[in-house]
Amino acid sequence: MATGATMRVELVSPEKILYSGDATIVICRPEGGDAAFLSGHAPYLGLLGVGQVLIRTAEGKEVKAAVHGGFIEVRNNKVTILSDVAELASEINLERAREAKSKAESSASGAGAVGSASEAAVALRRANVRLQVATP
Repeated sequence: MATGATMRVELVSPEKILYSGDATIVICRPEGGDAAFLSGHAPYLGLLGVGQVLIRTAEGKEVKAAVHGGFIEVRNNKVTILSDVAELASEINLERAREAKSKAESSASGAGAVGSASEAAVALRRANVRLQVATP
């Protein structure tokens, strides 16, 4: 495989297409650990949890997104990410993300009313990923 070879990438949520274009690498966290996909990758299908997706475009720019569940498919030099909920870094409101983290931390410690401890843990993970993605 030649350096700089590209593949087609699409990051899609039920609301919209967040990214569609050529890229040199996609890094994400399917169940089982971090993964990087390059041009010519073998076919792959995996589940995505809550985590960051990094796409390096053919022009060398980085596109970051917070992804909250979904699937990733790699086939025929194309990476498709179908997410239940996804936000580009540029769309994340840092103040709201900080507030969500604070509420989730309160709920996780038993001081809030979000619901069960597992729901609080998921809310905290989502808030942390949003902050990680949006913070330069």
